[in-house]
Formats: sequence, structure tokens, C-alpha cells
Amino acid sequence: MRIVMWSGPRNLSSAMMRSFGNRPATDVIDEPFYSAYLTATGLDHPMREAVIASQPSDWREVARALAAPPPPGRVRYEKHMVQHMLPGMDFDWMEGAAVAFLIRDPREVAASFAARRTGYLEQELGFARQQEIFDLVAARLGHPPPVVDAADIRRDPRRALSALCAALGLPFDEAMLAWTPGLRPSDGVWAPHWYGSLADSTGFAPPSHAPPPRPP
Repeated sequence: MRIVMWSGPRNLSSAMMRSFGNRPATDVIDEPFYSAYLTATGLDHPMREAVIASQPSDWREVARALAAPPPPGRVRYEKHMVQHMLPGMDFDWMEGAAVAFLIRDPREVAASFAARRTGYLEQELGFARQQEIFDLVAARLGHPPPVVDAADIRRDPRRALSALCAALGLPFDEAMLAWTPGLRPSDGVWAPHWYGSLADSTGFAPPSHAPPPRPP
């Protein structure tokens, strides 16, 4: 089984990757189009050269690899960033996968992203692109794909993840609720810059009581 999870940056997406990766017989793929995105846009992201060197920079090569089914009896969870999918990139590689979307309060997304990258462009947050990809997937499926809110996961992880797994056609597993701290070999090479709080975590953090202010 393949699971394609779409989100923007700073959307609890890495914790979700850790949650699914903690399931038995499950492999994870971390942002496979990141190198292609940086190569095409020329954006000066942290660890840019290391990211480009760590993955294929041709999106078609990435797409061909993703289209291959996982080994028998295993689940493959793919963490994808919506902003990485540029105009001209197709989505045929998703055929046969279970697709879902992860969202978060835009104020929280912007504040978290600004703490790690100053002077960013609005499109790097991916809000408009996520809507476009959602509409594309809904049109292909003939119905809306599952959407899960990061706030609901943090508020009640068992309930939110149980509902998500049911929508994906996957049994819920208690292993998704807690994990050992530290980075993983499956984490992208960019993990030291972006995954500091994830490396220290052992599960989903409870929700904050107030939304953050708008970033400057």
C-alpha cells in the first residue's frame, strides 16, 4: 500500500512521518521532490547544496521511482510538500495510492516558517498550491480525499489518527502515538536544520492555548 500525504511546510508533517514510520512493516519517504524544486527555482534554502546532492534533481526520475509499488506486505508513507510541485510537473505517479491532505492554521504555519527562514516568498507556504492539488485529486477520485487538521491531531492523536487510517483503508496501530527521540536514516539531509523539535519529541505535542501573532 502507498500513502501520499500532501501538506505545506511546518504543518506537523514531519511528526506525521515519524508517526507512520513507527508502524510495523512501514517505510517512509521524506520530501522526494525537494531537490528538483530547489534546482528549478534557484531558491537559496538552508543546506541547499546538500539537499540537491542528496536526491535526483529531475522530477521525472523521482516520479518514476515513486510509481513503483512497495515490496509485498509493506506500507510506504510518502511525505510531500505541495509547494515542491511546480507547473509542468504531472501527478500520474500517484495512480493507485491512497491520498490525504494535512492542514494547519495559516498563522501558525507562517510563524513557524519565519522562525527558520527569513525573507521567504508567500508561495513557499504553499496555501494556493495545496488547494490546486486538492482539487486535482478530488476530480480524479470523484470525491474529496481525506483532510486532517494538525490541531485535531495534537488535541486527540488517537481519535484523529484512527479516523485518518479508516479513511485511508489502513488499520490504526497504537505504535503511531509514541516513538523514541532522535533522527532517522529516512529523514532528509535537511533534518539538522528543520527537525530540531522533532528529534527531541516522543509523540505529538499538545496544542498551544493561543494562536501566534502574525510574523513581521
